[in-house]
Amino acid sequence: MTICIPEKIKEFRARNGLSQSRFGELLGVTPQAVCKWENRICFPDIVLLPELARLLNCKIDDFFD
Repeated sequence: MTICIPEKIKEFRARNGLSQSRFGELLGVTPQAVCKWENRICFPDIVLLPELARLLNCKIDDFFD
């Protein structure tokens, strides 16, 4: 199983027309946090995965190959 969280966040966020700022606002994190996730500097806390999936209109499984 491959973790694709950074790529999938960026892909699904763009597909849903959300900027990093707007996505961060909806999730309750800073745009800088979203940027760090997308650039593999750090990863979102695992407890955020259900909310990430809900906001990005996907399933948690979509973050993994």
